[in-house]
Amino acid sequence: MKNLETNLNYSAYDIIAKKRDGKTLTDTEIKWFIAGVTNKSITDYQMSALLMAIYIKGFDKAETASLTDAMLFSGSTISFEGVDVIDKHSTGGVGDKASFILAPIAHAAGVKVPMMAGRGLGHTGGTIDKVESIKGFKTSLSLEEFKKAVDKNRMALIGQTGEIAPADKKIYALRDVTATVDSIPLITASIMSKKLAEGANGIVMDIKTGSGAFMKTRQKAKALGKSLRDTATRFDKKMLTMITDMNQPLGEAVGNSLEIIESIEVLKNKGPKDITDISVELAGAMIYLAEITKTHKAGIKKAKEVLKNGKALESFRELIRLQGGDHKVVDDYSRLPLAKNTKEVLATKSGYISSIACQEFGEHVVTLGGGRKKTEDLIDFGVGFIVHKCVGQKVKKGEKLVTIYYNNDQAEIVKNIEEEILTKNIKIKDAKPKVIKPLIYEIDENPLC
Repeated sequence: MKNLETNLNYSAYDIIAKKRDGKTLTDTEIKWFIAGVTNKSITDYQMSALLMAIYIKGFDKAETASLTDAMLFSGSTISFEGVDVIDKHSTGGVGDKASFILAPIAHAAGVKVPMMAGRGLGHTGGTIDKVESIKGFKTSLSLEEFKKAVDKNRMALIGQTGEIAPADKKIYALRDVTATVDSIPLITASIMSKKLAEGANGIVMDIKTGSGAFMKTRQKAKALGKSLRDTATRFDKKMLTMITDMNQPLGEAVGNSLEIIESIEVLKNKGPKDITDISVELAGAMIYLAEITKTHKAGIKKAKEVLKNGKALESFRELIRLQGGDHKVVDDYSRLPLAKNTKEVLATKSGYISSIACQEFGEHVVTLGGGRKKTEDLIDFGVGFIVHKCVGQKVKKGEKLVTIYYNNDQAEIVKNIEEEILTKNIKIKDAKPKVIKPLIYEIDENPLC
């Protein structure tokens, strides 16, 4: 794209204004702009302005394709041989730690798993932030090291490197702090530029919908699914999509170290039912796309086998060891950084849980320091929540609703959060809810896009 980088017929101002006014950007305009982000001739404030224009005015299918390609080819790409190289991606939620469960399950079942994951985005926790709560776990492998690790060990987990879609790395951070996260074109380009660059030959896509997701409605989730599948089709990749619920936290733990602990508990067959069930469904889909089984149903059966017999747990332990992490955390949770203090939030009345404000719990974690308000913020791995109840469950007055994990200087913050939980975030009603939303809304099992 060197000719685009030096083309003086374009200006950032004109391109931003054009999209601001709702006009369609050309392929070369988009690629010129993204090349400028990569070579730093486009400033952060100019990219932020374009992001907001895209967020408000949208991108059509052709513009989304141009953005995806520009971000994909802004850096290096790798490829793997074999149909068994499968990755999974979630569009993000609260308490979504499924990657730490489903990847070891799929690996134990024979799938080759190249995982490239991101950091926290908005109110959603980041896979890389969570796994880095394990002392020594190295996520900053070079692309060459990553490929060798996947080829040799059949599984590796890294954060986005400077080699892979560097334009996306910059844009991803800006979206997080400019309120431009939940845009279908931007989500599509971000996800697919990384997934295509990392070389997976099939992708299982978990599209979250509900109050704690970026796609608040099923209609938007379906639209994102179509956009992602359109991109997979262009690159001849297999993709299976699921639309899953995010109207309450997934599992009980919300927060980096707490979610690692819960993931290990699931791998020990002792975790909450919802995160266990969805992890098995997603792992089963990976096994199916890898052609280890002939159907998704058979893939789920295989996933349950390796979870029950402990092979998945050993895969996770080995992943930690191979990437320099303290694998003893699997047996000793005290080796993880946990906050010094806890505060129990008790129900003020008896009844049934009618709703949980999912996004707000993610935002509370950020407030406690477990996420970022600015791109340069450091993460406090130990803070977070255990949400003891889920929608539809009965609760008695004085019973534990939530346990808050916090550090010494956060007492006033915790007091405010406790009040919000009791008055706004968790609703208790006399009657049990008539309708409880399903964990999985729909699955498109046709892997041939």
